[in-house]
Amino acid sequence: MTTTAPDAKPNRVADCEVHCVHPEAVARVEAALPDDALIERATNLTKVVSDPTRLRILSALALEDLCVCDLAVIAGINESTMSHQLRHLRALGLVTFKKVGRIAYYRLANDHVTRLIADMLAHAKAM
Repeated sequence: MTTTAPDAKPNRVADCEVHCVHPEAVARVEAALPDDALIERATNLTKVVSDPTRLRILSALALEDLCVCDLAVIAGINESTMSHQLRHLRALGLVTFKKVGRIAYYRLANDHVTRLIADMLAHAKAM
């Protein structure tokens, strides 16, 4: 992670002037870090939401439950492609659906996904 000191010139990286390792701090952080499997799953989620079409789908579903046809129009893709995207999002546990008659309405799977999308968009807006 690149950081800058408060008095540093913009675009200048703040580096330590001496090489030193703080073993206690390293041990605390290493003990608290998520395991490799969790890191891998989280990384896969960020890959999914880094796709503009998928982020548009998730953003739309954060607003309202929608069917495949509605989502296809919103995302500007055909229904077959939308179904493929939704299968992928379902496999990762990001979306779920309910059937009403012959129509499947998709929604975000849980509040974690809702917050993730909202936080990502808020951060991007603030940049």
